[in-house]
This record gives sequence, structure tokens and C-alpha cells, in this order.
Amino acid sequence: MISKQSWADARRLWDFQHMQHVPRPCSVVVGLGSHDLGVADTSAALYHRGMAPLIVFTGATSRTTQKLMPRGEAVHYSERAFELGVPESAVLVEPRARNTGQNIMYSKELLEATGLAVSSVLLVSKPYEERRAYATARKLWPEVEIVSASTPMSFGEYVASIADPHLVIDMLVGSLQRLLIYPQHGFMISMPMPDDVMAAYERLCNAGFVSRLLQAESTAS
Repeated sequence: MISKQSWADARRLWDFQHMQHVPRPCSVVVGLGSHDLGVADTSAALYHRGMAPLIVFTGATSRTTQKLMPRGEAVHYSERAFELGVPESAVLVEPRARNTGQNIMYSKELLEATGLAVSSVLLVSKPYEERRAYATARKLWPEVEIVSASTPMSFGEYVASIADPHLVIDMLVGSLQRLLIYPQHGFMISMPMPDDVMAAYERLCNAGFVSRLLQAESTAS
């Protein structure tokens, strides 16, 4: 049973993770690989709205996606985008990245190799990863403007789509922890942390939502 307090705390973390950016035309859309095909759907929708002439999908596989997406996250994302009417000429696939830092670095390298001049990036992630993705990109790709985006949905809708509320809360807690510790390792910029967000995070940790927390020795972004 998840308490009312834990639900409220999880919703506070969910709200905090959203950057509240308004999508606008950019040089490229970069869709960050994960288990969530909604990233591909949102990237395709942004392309069809004329927000960018090109999409880069980036991601290999992880323990979460190796069975769901055996050909790699970026490949499955590209196939989904083609189903949604995005032409193959408008998609680049970066199939090696295994964490958010590599997503950014390898996408940057791929675009540099194509000769495309990039001044701004529409960065599409899972809804609860917007802030982490933004902070990582600002550290590793500081010369471009980053506009965050994700599938528009409420906390309740996302929980229903995953059908595992404990896992969703665990993921929210894990994502918040990375915002706290990764700047110390140079993986992302430091961002202000409101007191009520910290309090919600600590209550959720104390309530046992810790399966996605990194151990002290782990520093992979």
C-alpha cells in the first residue's frame, strides 16, 4: 500500500522534473533511448509539426530493454517513427549509447560528422527525465540551446501506462538522486533544488522507494 503522503511526494518529484519548456523550431530533435516508445512518438510528432528537419535517435540496450528492444533502443525508435510517417531521410540512428551522457556525446559526434550546423536541440526524454537530460546536455553540449520535451501526460496517466506504481516512484527517486550527485562527478550542471522537493525525496527514500538509487561507488551517468 502506498500512503497518501508518498503519492503526494511522488507527484511533487514528477512536477519538478518537468522543465516547462515550450517546444519551438530547433536545428534537430534528439530522442533519448529508453523503454518508453512515447519518446519516438513525441519526436515524430515534433517533426511533423515542423519543429526540426531531422531526428537523431540514440541508444543501445540496457537490462530493462534488451528483451523489449533487442535490436537496440534507437533502432526500435526509428522503426516506430517510420510507421508514423517520418521519412528515412529525416532520421539518424546512434546505436552505441548506454547512458544519458553517452546519448548526448555520441549524438553530438554523429551530427558533427554529417556537417549539420546545430545551434539548438529539441531534447526528447521520458517525462520524469526532462531535468536530468537537460542538465546533462547543458554540461556536455554547452554551445547549443537545449529545449526540453516529453510526451504530454499527467502523473496519473504515466503511472497507469506503466502499471507498476512502485516502480514509477522508484524511478522518480532515482532520477532525483542523480541530479544531486552527478554534478560532483562532472556529468551534468548543478541545478537549484527546492526545499520541498528535497523533503519529498527524503521521505520517499525513508518509505523504501530505493531500488533505483545508485550506490556510493557508482558514477555511470
